[in-house]
This record gives sequence, structure tokens and C-alpha cells, in this order.
Amino acid sequence: MTELAEKPENLDDALPLGPQSLVWRYFGDNRMYLIGPRPAVLQNMLAELGQGVLDHSVFFDDTSARIKRSLPPIFNTVYGPDDANTGTRVRDFHTEIKGEMPDGARYHALDPDTYYWAHATFVEQVLYFADTFVKRLSREEKEQIYLESKTWYRRYGVSDRPMPADFDEFERYWDRMMDEIVVAHPTAKYGVGYVTKGFPCPKGVPQWAWRLVAPLFNPLAAFLTTGGLPPRARTLLNLPWTERQERRYQRFAAFWRSRPVNWLWDRLPMTLRYNGYAQKGYARA
Repeated sequence: MTELAEKPENLDDALPLGPQSLVWRYFGDNRMYLIGPRPAVLQNMLAELGQGVLDHSVFFDDTSARIKRSLPPIFNTVYGPDDANTGTRVRDFHTEIKGEMPDGARYHALDPDTYYWAHATFVEQVLYFADTFVKRLSREEKEQIYLESKTWYRRYGVSDRPMPADFDEFERYWDRMMDEIVVAHPTAKYGVGYVTKGFPCPKGVPQWAWRLVAPLFNPLAAFLTTGGLPPRARTLLNLPWTERQERRYQRFAAFWRSRPVNWLWDRLPMTLRYNGYAQKGYARA
């Protein structure tokens, strides 16, 4: 089922994006790397979305190519102006991503329920990142981020029928998806395989250089990836994680939230604190 959205006439139920918004403040922050691939893994745990990636994406052959194609227009959907964002371009990437599930059911990437789940993982990414690695968010700040995310989603031009009305509803939606709907799809399991096996040598990197880097890089990547996933996702994906590791992760997060670290980070140049898409958005604004 594919539903494109009519242009909303009344956006009183949402908040605008822009330099005053919390989504702008956090989504392009370079500390986002600390959460690992949380949104990508959770996206692929929805069976229909994971199947679409399995059937149509270059994810398995060239993961970096998929990232390079997908992320720029998503960031520009957030940081672009209202009349020139790239949301519909992101939507149109998915027009032909459709097929058949193993049980014979049909799937389409532009099914509103499937498309909204992908967006929801980005919204939750902002909430999780800010609350874990920047500062403890108040209830009002979480509500503000969610209401700004409604404006973000509507820029894609896909039906907002599945979109929760407010943050309370979003929390219930998220809990239901995690507790009842997501699965250990092969695409998601592939995406976290390096946690136990280690990363293969990236393209363009000499084997000798990777042998020097891998003993440091692989444990860090496994720590950030596994620690950055919800407990339910770790269980479904059979990722090893102990109470001791959890305590280390929480200390690591508390260090980044600490006042001295935030004080120092806020005084770094914009070019170090934000990615290029966010920098351009702030400069234009």
C-alpha cells in the first residue's frame, strides 16, 4: 500500500525546524557517532524494511556507498529550507523498492507504516543521543523534539497516517514496535555481525595498516554498537552484553554528559562540532 501525502494546510500540531529547534541542535552534532549504528540496525529489524534492503540495496556489496547515497538528502531534509528541502527526493528513492516477503505477503518501502518506522528510528536517535551523551532531557524538551520531528516527516510527502499525535503516543508506539513487531531479520543480523567477528579490511585500506588498526577499532566499534542498542534489540540479535559492560557504558556516557566536557565542546569551532549539512543550514539561517 502506497500513500502520498496531501500538502498539510494546518501545521498547528507541529513545531518548525530551524536554528531555534532542538532537532537542528542535535541531529547534525558530530558526537552522534557515539551511539553507533543504532537507527540503521533498528530500521532493518522491521521485517518489511529489512527485506527491502536485502532485495534491492547495495548494502551487502558496498555498505559505504549506500550510506553516502542515503544520508546527504536526509540531512538536507532537516537542514534545508522549507521550500527547497530534499525530502521528496528521499521518498522517490523508494518508489520501486517493493517485492514479496518469504511468506508471500507483499511489501513496499512507501507503505506508510514501513516508511514511518524508518523515520521513527531517526527521531528516537535524536532523543537517545541527546539524553545519553549531551544532557538529561526534560519532558518538555522531549515533547519539543517530537513535535519538530512531525514537520521533518511531512517534508517527505508520505502519508502521516501512522504518525503519533504527540510524544506520549510516540512512546507507546515505540514500545509496541520494540516489544511486539521488530524481529532479528537477516539484514539486521548482517549489520551487526562485526560485533563478534570484527570488521573486514575496508576497501582502499592496505592489509598491513588494517592489522595495526583493527585490534583497537573492532572492540570500540563493538562497544558502541552493542551498548547503543536497546536491550530488546540486543536480545533478539543475540549480541553479548554483560552487567559489567553496561556499567562501563553508563560511565562512558556520563563522562560525555559532564559539565566540563560540554563546556569544552561548546567552545570548539562549528566545523568540529557539526557536520557540513548542519553548518550550511546554520550559516544560511
